[in-house]
Amino acid sequence: MKGFAIGMSVVGSLSAFVAAGSASAAFVGFFVSASDVTHEGHALTVYTLTARFDGPTDTVVRAFNLAALSDEALSGYWHKDNSSVQDAASVLSQQYGSWDPTQCGSATLNRPFDSYLTVGGIARVANSSASDASWFDGGNADNRGWARPDLPNNGVLAWIDSAPSAGQGQVGNSIYVANTDVRLGQFVLSQGHAYRELSLSIAFNDGVGGATEIATGGFGFGVVPSPGAIALLSMAGLIINKRRR
Repeated sequence: MKGFAIGMSVVGSLSAFVAAGSASAAFVGFFVSASDVTHEGHALTVYTLTARFDGPTDTVVRAFNLAALSDEALSGYWHKDNSSVQDAASVLSQQYGSWDPTQCGSATLNRPFDSYLTVGGIARVANSSASDASWFDGGNADNRGWARPDLPNNGVLAWIDSAPSAGQGQVGNSIYVANTDVRLGQFVLSQGHAYRELSLSIAFNDGVGGATEIATGGFGFGVVPSPGAIALLSMAGLIINKRRR
């Protein structure tokens, strides 16, 4: 498994850390680790997103305002959960699935290959994470909530710990990640996919009665464009803009 911090430019994963407001004293940043796997003939990359803190009892209670910073960041995710949508339960698919961590199914046959979101803990029936009303796509006819394979394009997606007093969102309670981290999600994509970037905010406290604070940051998955490539893309954008005037 690979983990990358600020400024790393590598094939596989990028984590860009930005803290905002008063939370910057305790929130270190978002961290993304990546692992390549092959399942049912598909070459996949599994990304784990965590929030990292410097306090021993820091606790996330809510993740919100998940928004795409690149056009392709909302779709293309693989799921293999117990969602009954279109009778596709436990089928590896990019067309059907859910972001609900309680629907991931088997710890060995499903969870390692399923995309889901969570506030700490691990993906299982006992997980206390829940989506909020922001998962309903702006009140439109599509009211699937998080029982969908893609991410709605509304920029305000949020999920919460419905039982915060149990401490699922506290550092050290998300197994298989660093004791300083709180797991926020798993994203499964095809190997070699285009780079994608998202932004996210979290609400957290010190876990012992302190005030709730807010932190905001960005994170990305995939092949990080080189500085030269970014310059060429910027130049191309300028040329296109000039032609459209």
